[in-house]
Amino acid sequence: DFDVAYFHSYAHLGIHEEMIKDRVRTETYRNAILHHQDRIAGKVVVDVGCGTGILSIFCAQAGAKRVYAVDASDIAVQANEVIKANNLSETIIVLHGRVEDVEIDEKVDVIVSEWMGYMLLYESMLGSVITARDRWLKPGGLMLPSFATLYMAPVSRPDRYSESIDFWRNVYGIDMSSMMPLAKQCAFEEPSVETISGENVLTWPHVIKHVDCSTVTIHELESVSTKFKFESMMRAPFHGFAFWFDVEFGVPINSQRRKRSNPNEALVLSTAPEDPPTHWQQTIIYFYDPIEVEQDQVIEGSLVLSQSKEHARFMNIHLEYASGGRCFVK
Repeated sequence: DFDVAYFHSYAHLGIHEEMIKDRVRTETYRNAILHHQDRIAGKVVVDVGCGTGILSIFCAQAGAKRVYAVDASDIAVQANEVIKANNLSETIIVLHGRVEDVEIDEKVDVIVSEWMGYMLLYESMLGSVITARDRWLKPGGLMLPSFATLYMAPVSRPDRYSESIDFWRNVYGIDMSSMMPLAKQCAFEEPSVETISGENVLTWPHVIKHVDCSTVTIHELESVSTKFKFESMMRAPFHGFAFWFDVEFGVPINSQRRKRSNPNEALVLSTAPEDPPTHWQQTIIYFYDPIEVEQDQVIEGSLVLSQSKEHARFMNIHLEYASGGRCFVK
């Protein structure tokens, strides 16, 4: 029932409009497909979660012999109309259903999917890509994207704190500071998706998880944990942790992440604060009260991201952190 609601949400055109209008996202995918045209031309492709079919069309334009465009949402009906209107029905076959349920009677050379959620793993769509890979991808086949990396870093965000919390100290000359505990709870109880800049980030980032899409397992994603240790590069109020991700459209070699001497060897889609904004923005876990940190002050702790047992597309976050002799749990 929960999956039915999830797929129903993707039948609404607005969500696809937002994704397609994200030029960083859409143009990087198109460039990556054209970059790997020699691996796609004359080959068979699966597009997992095809939505409106735009990535499938990019693959057809790159010369794919056949593209299976799979989506469990009713948007697949519209995707089929778009494909007909572009005279691509001979090349692109729309399969309306989950990758776990639909049938494809041949092995494929390429899997393309835009599966990333907020904080990379929210929505758990990567599991469907893994299922498609294990069902249909030929040995040595191409995964687009090929790698993903999730990062975190401490941030200072005084403007956001001021707008949401300090506002209540003086409201049209009235002291409403008694509202501040409730305001903190409402504003900061759950992760916030918003855009920050590199100036908000207090330290170098920490890698939480590196994913090789050719080898990662569904079990591996059920719980992701890491220990971190940062040193603040400045004196500032420390308001919380920001999370973002990169995905890389490279060719897997020996199941190990490649050391790229030439950045042009692979394309990267980044949602980092210092890069052009995307619809993913960054995800921030705010504290109820900021911590004042000095330059070079250590911030350390641990993070566990686990798939919700009640609703598999949700994610539980357990964060423990310590700084300046004080320990906290969020």
